[in-house]
Amino acid sequence: MAENCSHDCSSCGENCSSRDKKSLIKKPHEFSDIKKVIAVVSGKGGVGKSMTCSLLAAAAQEKGLVTAIMDADITGPSIPRMFGVKERAMGSDNGILPVVTESGVQIMSMNVLLENEAEPVVWRGSLISGTVLQFWTDVIWTGVDIMFIDMPPGTGDVPLTVFQSIPIDGVVIVTTPQDLVGMIVQKAVNMAHMMNVPILGIVENMSYIECPDCGRRISVFGESSVDAIALENGIPVVAKLPVDGELTKAADAGKIEKFENNYLSEFADKILNKVK
Repeated sequence: MAENCSHDCSSCGENCSSRDKKSLIKKPHEFSDIKKVIAVVSGKGGVGKSMTCSLLAAAAQEKGLVTAIMDADITGPSIPRMFGVKERAMGSDNGILPVVTESGVQIMSMNVLLENEAEPVVWRGSLISGTVLQFWTDVIWTGVDIMFIDMPPGTGDVPLTVFQSIPIDGVVIVTTPQDLVGMIVQKAVNMAHMMNVPILGIVENMSYIECPDCGRRISVFGESSVDAIALENGIPVVAKLPVDGELTKAADAGKIEKFENNYLSEFADKILNKVK
């Protein structure tokens, strides 16, 4: 038991003998069917976490799995825009229904609940965490083989709520090459270890630019430290994504699931094999 324990596990990140993790897990909606859940996390914002989550979901859906994305980044939701979703979520007598993309990906995000997607969500942490939990308990997810949770950056209220309340089968950590980000990655790794959640791999985004004339790879952010961090923690670096203008255009145009050169397709295969 941790020193100065309040006996309230819901607000505590300590991994002690008095914690009964199973007692904190919340059941999904009674009409939901969700087989596996993967959280996509980062220690800081702006590293391409939502892009990574979207590519993984698009790859899984293309491989014939019923896929869903829970956008847990309440104050900075971007998933609906990347998939070109403009309609609002609807409700029924039984619960909230997620919106569905052109290829069939089920999505729940704060932006499909707001009348205006540019409206800011100025809420305190407890209300944000409660909303994320409602995405799990109140939304009817139908026949989902694999759900990806797009987590907000950092190791605060929402990640703690998700790790404690939702049965996570694995975590994907997203980073960029800078040394400073490497330090932040270590924090995300340590939190996953604290919460006893397996880390499936690290994705390094914006790893390089490929010269269109000669094909040479240019490390615009300097030499990466991610391999050393991964080796130290026994975690595989599963993909290094380039800065790709075409991918950015696809995301901005809401056509991420139609992007042909999905850099994470091979990694998606490995994830699906690990969580079966």
